[in-house]
Amino acid sequence: MKNDPKNTNRVVADNRKARFNYEIMDTYEAGISLTGTEVKSLREGKATIGEAYAGPSGDEIFLFNAYIPEYLQANRFNHETRRPRRLLLHKRQINKLIGATQREGFTVIPLKIYFNDRGRAKVELGLGRGKKLHDKREAEKERSWNREKARLMRDKG
Repeated sequence: MKNDPKNTNRVVADNRKARFNYEIMDTYEAGISLTGTEVKSLREGKATIGEAYAGPSGDEIFLFNAYIPEYLQANRFNHETRRPRRLLLHKRQINKLIGATQREGFTVIPLKIYFNDRGRAKVELGLGRGKKLHDKREAEKERSWNREKARLMRDKG
């Protein structure tokens, strides 16, 4: 099962509300600079990125407010749970993200944290703009209609 294309990325944390609250224009894959205890804690799969966001600090991009719980076996060598973590991107990507957030009013949202097929921790970032309330209502109506349509088709045969 090692070459199974569906099983290449193991998702650790998923921001399910991001696509509901934001209109995602573009996505990026970024590495994340972690300590050893953070990696061990992520492998246990207990991270939360619901309130997390990415933003510039100087000429780098950092992930703020992502919760990675302490690793229980680490004693005094543990990490701070909500510390800013540096994201590893190419310089051109960093410049594009910083420009979009400062000039055009976009937001950089972490969509998910996962381990790729080489075992490296990665963050999928989305560049998006916040949806208005009427857009959210429209998306909810459409999702409800699709669910009802699927139920009708299944009942019909």
